[in-house]
Amino acid sequence: MKKILLCVLLFSMNSTIQAQGCSDAGICSAGNSFQTQEHEHKNGLEFGSILGAGEADVRYFSPYLTYSYQFNSQFAMSVKVTYSQASGEFGQRGQFGDAYLIGNYHFKTEKPKKWSLLVGGKFPFTRSNLKINGYSLPLDYQASLGTFDLITGLNLNYKRWDFNTGLQLPVYNLNRNSYFKEYSGTDDFPSTNLFERKPDALFRTTYTYQTQNKKWTFKPNVLLIYHLGEDSYETIFGKRENIDGSDGLTLNGNLIGIYHFNKKNSIELSIATPFVVREVRPDGLTRSFTAGLIYKTAF
Repeated sequence: MKKILLCVLLFSMNSTIQAQGCSDAGICSAGNSFQTQEHEHKNGLEFGSILGAGEADVRYFSPYLTYSYQFNSQFAMSVKVTYSQASGEFGQRGQFGDAYLIGNYHFKTEKPKKWSLLVGGKFPFTRSNLKINGYSLPLDYQASLGTFDLITGLNLNYKRWDFNTGLQLPVYNLNRNSYFKEYSGTDDFPSTNLFERKPDALFRTTYTYQTQNKKWTFKPNVLLIYHLGEDSYETIFGKRENIDGSDGLTLNGNLIGIYHFNKKNSIELSIATPFVVREVRPDGLTRSFTAGLIYKTAF
């Protein structure tokens, strides 16, 4: 067990290359929504916090709260609220980001195969135009992309393996960001005035290992995200332009370690590092390091 924990620590310490962070609409964590509670309690609370470092030494502290309710053995719903605080050369700003409403349905299938479907949405608290001293900030400092998004996913559980796909589709754009790099004094961030973002498609493979005493669970997984088109912004002349290189593939490796205090309470550590990234990531989701700590309880 000490060797496993040491590997987790080393993995975390070496996650320091330029990386794409998770999709803003929450599609990266969609796999968690496929899980149903394995006990008699219908209610669940999840308190999480993610620490990260982005481009140009921007630092992030992003707590969130999730409430879930299990209606029956097949259907569950969850509500999630996020907050994000960014600190860097421009200063420090924090704000509530998005709310999520996710429904999860498990089909009646014969073991060992289990199929489940999720459908939900993301609802922004901000139009993504936070400012400091009257100056517009790039999306790296914003708590949300300011879009209403549809989230869908399909999961196959086979013994210890999970295979899930997902789609994040921006449906309505409230983004009013007004950042131009030409007037910022730095080339660290691309212009994102009136930013419009394309959808994301996801595929994830997860393997679950549990120790004999069931106190520890480890979930290594590989996450593929494909950005389905180039994002765009509006120039100072009112012309919309695509951002070259903002489409394409991101491939992340993720390791989750969970310690179960008992059947109702657990604590989870999640760390990730990329293998492949998009050439340009104007959405402000670039991370050189991410680590999440989550506490879960059922009642």
